[in-house]
Amino acid sequence: MWLLLGLVAIAATLLNLFLYKTGKDYKLAMAAGLSFTAFTLCAEYSAVSRWVKVEDWSALLDVVPGMEKALWFLTVASILLNIAPVLLEMKDKK
Repeated sequence: MWLLLGLVAIAATLLNLFLYKTGKDYKLAMAAGLSFTAFTLCAEYSAVSRWVKVEDWSALLDVVPGMEKALWFLTVASILLNIAPVLLEMKDKK
């Protein structure tokens, strides 16, 4: 589930940037990109929670250390890419 949500978040972010570049209203796509990023994080947390409940320690040891770094990087990238149009508009108004 987290993979599907992550792909939707990426698609919404790309749509956000495309809409900004073409001069159209991008704010809904920006909200969708950030929202699906949050949903992706929640889905990943749910997966980890299930592994803890069934005491699947090998899955936790294999996946969590690498995923932590990836999730931090992708979340920061998503936030920066999604708010880039807002920052660029603020810069252009000055």
